[in-house]
Amino acid sequence: MATRVNQRERTRLAILDAARALVPTGDEVTMPMVAAAARVSEATAYRYFPDLASLLAEAIGQLWPTAAEAMRPVSHVDDPVERVAHAVRAMLSDVRDQQSAVRVMMAAAIVKPHHPSPRPARRFALIDEALAPVEVTAANRRRIAQLKRDLAIVVSAEAYFNLTDLCGLTPNQAIASVVATARTLTQAALATGQ
Repeated sequence: MATRVNQRERTRLAILDAARALVPTGDEVTMPMVAAAARVSEATAYRYFPDLASLLAEAIGQLWPTAAEAMRPVSHVDDPVERVAHAVRAMLSDVRDQQSAVRVMMAAAIVKPHHPSPRPARRFALIDEALAPVEVTAANRRRIAQLKRDLAIVVSAEAYFNLTDLCGLTPNQAIASVVATARTLTQAALATGQ
């Protein structure tokens, strides 16, 4: 029995490892490609992961740094505007580098809106980490909560893809545009309370 459990775990890890190796290439990733790289049948891959989005969400969850790790380069910075700018660059650089996988997860969330989202929702942890130096008081609690919601719209793969796909910006131009917008939102929200 233990041998079967170990074999199942090895097979599952082989599939995950294959996905983790394919995602950073930036190329399209499909379940047949992952299965071939893992040296299992496509049916076997589907037995372990119900769909490509679930597999990619878990693979990306293990590839991307945590919010604390992503914010480490600015851990000494107290300026929330600079911290937000860094968080945006960190997240959208990962989106840019692994956009094929991100698009699959976004499509799955759109097609199955009532199912648990396979998307990692990393932006919320990054926003919280970026705004950690801001003192939340009774007077500014609502304003900070609104800023976090506003940033959740901007600090997103959706914003990045709108700018690249619909506005024709290059990936780096799109990142710069989102950074500028996030800076403006943060400055305006924090200036209101001064």
